[in-house]
Amino acid sequence: MPAFSVKDVPAHAFINAYAAHLKQVGKLAVPEWTDIVKTSSAKELPPFDPDWFYIRTAAIARHVYLRTKGTGVGHLRKKYGGNKRRGHRPNRFSVSSGSIARRSLQALEQLGVLQKAADGGRKITSQGQRDLDRISGQIAKVDEA
Repeated sequence: MPAFSVKDVPAHAFINAYAAHLKQVGKLAVPEWTDIVKTSSAKELPPFDPDWFYIRTAAIARHVYLRTKGTGVGHLRKKYGGNKRRGHRPNRFSVSSGSIARRSLQALEQLGVLQKAADGGRKITSQGQRDLDRISGQIAKVDEA
């Protein structure tokens, strides 16, 4: 059986599968304010999906896995930011919430998936890499069948 990594499976399939895994395990520390918070100042409403924090955390874990150097809160704020509509004036880019990125990184650290990097930010641990590769292998098995 060939070994699969996160790079070998579609991003959407991996993120959904890992979010379901995080929810099933039940060890992810979800903040109590997730049902009322907006994800960015550019957004008008909070997310409709009640499990959005699991999905965002899974996407952050995938992103940190794919980057070679440490990933910090500032980089994630830029990655998940978007255009802020300003009425008749031109749109401007607005970064996303730093609290959401910070809490996701801290929750993944508590699970042992991430650790603080020496040069700043977070990087994936060997146990975290094993877990993410295991999930991607399960997705690849389902795609083959």
